[in-house]
This record gives sequence, structure tokens and C-alpha cells, in this order.
Amino acid sequence: MSEAIGQIGEVRHRAGAFDRPQVPRTIVPIAGLPIVVAVIGGMIAAIATNTLWALDFYHVVGGGLWTAIDLFVGFVIGPIMGSLPPPARAAFSARFMPKMSLIMPTLVTMTLGAGWQLARHLGYLDTGGSTHGWLIASYSVVGVMAVIALGVLEPANIAVLFEMRKERPNPAVIERLMRRFIYTAGITGLMQVATLIIMTRLATI
Repeated sequence: MSEAIGQIGEVRHRAGAFDRPQVPRTIVPIAGLPIVVAVIGGMIAAIATNTLWALDFYHVVGGGLWTAIDLFVGFVIGPIMGSLPPPARAAFSARFMPKMSLIMPTLVTMTLGAGWQLARHLGYLDTGGSTHGWLIASYSVVGVMAVIALGVLEPANIAVLFEMRKERPNPAVIERLMRRFIYTAGITGLMQVATLIIMTRLATI
């Protein structure tokens, strides 16, 4: 009997079958929406009142967390997930990806919105300044990262969740999308390092 059960398990493994991970009822975690609204609302208030401390807080905190998450996902989570069996990767993704669907757009919005207003407030947009070239480099790198985060990472994230919610999710599709997510996060992590170099240089000019 036990030998027959073992043979059935082996057949299922070779066929690529896996236990369907428990996924949330909604793609976006509803419980996190009030936090996102509060954060974005606070940023809008900081921009509207042009409060230097609040703008600096939102820009530094948003950029710091964005950098840390990209580096952590690309160079820590990625290798760990690569070593896990498919069922474990699917189970992890089912819990990890919904949270990322809220966290990353919020951090990108915080960083870019507060950063742009901060640059206007401090006169960094003046083309005649000595830091103009470094600022253009910073805007270029951050712009590319924002496009990647919102145009590549977020769609891959949402696609994984939709695939997992199907009656018969395709493991190959999930793995391909997860690899895209992890690799892209690693690339943006390297770009974040370039941003740190530029910003620390600006602080010393």
C-alpha cells in the first residue's frame, strides 16, 4: 500500500502537479488600503503646504525603503526561492505578492512625489546650478526605475496572483512570472546603488 502511494506521488511530481496554495480572496489586501491612503494623503498634504521637513521625510523614507526592498528581494529572497521546491515557492508567493502589490507603488509614489516637490522647493531644478548634471543623472536613473517598478514588476505581481486564483493554476506560468519579478528587482537594486552614489555625491557638492 505504501509503495503504491509512493508511486502515485512520484507520478504527480513528474507531471508537474502541486498542491494549490491558499491565496487571498482579493488580489489587493484590503486591510492595507487604509495605511496606503494615510501615507499618500500625508504626502499630498506635505506637497500642498510645502513643508520642508515632511517632504524630506517622505522622500528619504520612501527612497530608503524602496532601495532596501529591491536589494533584499533581488539578492536575498531571489536565491532562497530558487532553492525551494515548486510547492514551497508557490506558497511563499501567495503570501508575498499581495503585500508587494501595495508596498511598491506606494513607495514609488512617495519617493517621486516628495522628491520632485523638494527639488522645486530647494531650487534644484535651476538649470544654471553646479549640481544640475548630477540631478539630471539622478532623475534619469529614478525615472527608469519607476517605469520598471510600475510597468514590469507590478504587472508581473498581479499576473502571478491572477494565475494562482485559477481553478487549475499553471506552475510554469507562475515560475516564469516569479523569475521575471525577482530578476527585475535585482536589476533595479543595482540601479538603486547608482542612485545612492549620485545622491551622496550631491550632498557633498
